[in-house]
Parts: sequence; C-alpha cells; structure tokens
Amino acid sequence: MILYVNGDSHSVAAEAADRAAFANDSHLHWGTPHRHGHKDNLAVSYATKAAEANGWDWINQGESGSSNDRIIRTTDIFLETSSIKDLIILIGWSTWEREEWLHNNIYYQISASGTDHVPAELRGKYKQWVIDCEQRYAENELKWHDRIWQYHLKLTQQGIKHLFFNTYSYFGHVKLNSMQQHDWNGSYIDPYNEDSTYYHWLKKNGHSTVNPNSYHYGTSAHARWAEYLQPYLTSI
Repeated sequence: MILYVNGDSHSVAAEAADRAAFANDSHLHWGTPHRHGHKDNLAVSYATKAAEANGWDWINQGESGSSNDRIIRTTDIFLETSSIKDLIILIGWSTWEREEWLHNNIYYQISASGTDHVPAELRGKYKQWVIDCEQRYAENELKWHDRIWQYHLKLTQQGIKHLFFNTYSYFGHVKLNSMQQHDWNGSYIDPYNEDSTYYHWLKKNGHSTVNPNSYHYGTSAHARWAEYLQPYLTSI
C-alpha cells in the first residue's frame, strides 16, 4: 500500500523539526525546491507517522503555501502518470482564499498574506486581490465545498480510496444550511466542524504551535494527529 499525501505546510510538517517553513530558509536544505518539505521535517510529519504505523510506503507532494488548486492539479498529474494501484490518497485541504495563478508557464501560489512574491506585472492585480479577499471569503468557501465534493465523486467513481480533512478553514457557512451539506461516506473528517480541523483539534487537545507567531505544530502534535487519522485510514 502507498499513502499518497498532498496539502500545504501542515502536510510537510513545516517548522516541526527544522524551524524553517520553507526549504530554502535553512542552509541545511539548499538545493531543495523552495516550497517542498525538509527531510527532517517530513520524517516527523503526521503523514510519515501514519504510513509507518501501517507498514505502508508513502509519497508526499505537499508544499508550503499551497493552494487547493495546486493540490488538485498535482494529485491529478500523479494519478495520470503513476501505475500504482494499491493506493490511499490523504489530503489536508488548505484555506479557501488561496489561489494558483499561471503566468508565463510558471505557477504562483497566492494567499491573502500580502507578502507573496509575484512578477512585477502582476503586483497591481495581486494588491487588489488581497483587498478583495475578505469580501469573497464566503463565496470562496462555497466554491471549494462544491469543487472538493466533485473531486470526491471523481475519485470514488475511479475506485480510488481517499481521506480528506481540513487543516484550518472549515465549511462554517455551509454548516448553517444543512440542505447544502453532503454525505461524504467516511471520506472527509467532519468538514462542517471547526473543532475537527487539524489546527483547532490539536489546539483543543493541548498542543501549542512551535512559537506564538506560528500556525505550525511540532513533532508531538504530528504524532498525535497521525494517531487520530488511524481509524479513518484503516476503515475507508
């Protein structure tokens, strides 16, 4: 069995062992693609721990700062080009406002931080996009609720086992209207409950981030989340 993992910085355990959120922030990892995970961080990540607990091999294509657009795009590329059949896909979805912009054949991961590096010709567009983000948040949440549902149906139709969870954002607006909610048949961990997101579940269960200014957790929290995932992974 192969556990294929995709997601953002939480999925690559940013700052967990090496206190760097991006690969090139640490001189120990020069030459590693900038947003990819560190080997020492990946070794303690929930993804690795979950795979090891079941004796599975793993592939982790998460990237720090990833949008959900990138998660779907790269997961699809993997599925289209891989011959692996014995597979479980594990995705921790990123926040709803992030986007992926393709410009001159380069993909840029865009967030509402206001600090993303974009080409000069995109800076005006990016500045306005950040300003508009708050007003579009509910709209983006509903958009991603539908897109992830469609992706779930696609994987289900292809007979591909998968488990989804939210890392930080959740479907709070959808929660207010039960008619919009879906039955995910055990493939999505409580998507309408904030307390069931990776970040908030760990906080509620006594874990602290690596420092007060970070959203990232350390090694013990990753091990605990791997334990939490175990019954879900073994029952899908």
